[in-house]
Amino acid sequence: MRNALWLFIATVVILVVFLPSYTRMQDLDVRNDDYEKQIASLQQKNAHLRREKELLEKDPVYLEKVAREKMGLIREGEVVYRLTPEVGNIEK
Repeated sequence: MRNALWLFIATVVILVVFLPSYTRMQDLDVRNDDYEKQIASLQQKNAHLRREKELLEKDPVYLEKVAREKMGLIREGEVVYRLTPEVGNIEK
């Protein structure tokens, strides 16, 4: 009976000492997994941006497409017609 009591007390002491460390380790593992996912996502985005940079530097057709779509540039002599709906005059 006395050995069982000492075993119980030793078990409680071990849990009190090591449980906080174990839960902290689990939290750190979760954070580590999140950081690994963020790193993978950023590496993928970085690869995409490098590819786009390469296209902008070496592909004149792609460069012209980006300049026209994102920057609104036009060639000399071109006329751009922009159609916008009138507010409040939309038929149902």
